[in-house]
Amino acid sequence: MTAEELSKIIVKGMEDKKASDIVVMDLREINNSVSDFFVVCSGSSDTQVEAISDSIEEHVFKSNKEKPWRSEGKNTCDWVLVDYIDVVAHVFLKDKRQFYGLEDLWGDAKITSTN
Repeated sequence: MTAEELSKIIVKGMEDKKASDIVVMDLREINNSVSDFFVVCSGSSDTQVEAISDSIEEHVFKSNKEKPWRSEGKNTCDWVLVDYIDVVAHVFLKDKRQFYGLEDLWGDAKITSTN
């Protein structure tokens, strides 16, 4: 499975739990990027953030039998990172997403909004 295909599956996992402001950031043209794609979304509560991150893992496992290389942030659920190496999903509470400004930090990326 390509990184681009994986990012689309991650988006579906986010959409299934009503994530908002989903964007796909293509980092392949950026020197020294840590991944090929970031897929970023927002949730309105810590419960929704956890449900979105669980949904991402379920969708990827069903389609590819792949578990994340690493997952962080489920203890607080204000920013959960689900790392599949080539694609990293970031699930934020809305205010944390604004605070960290991930899209601004990687402003050279090609950013596609999905909803």
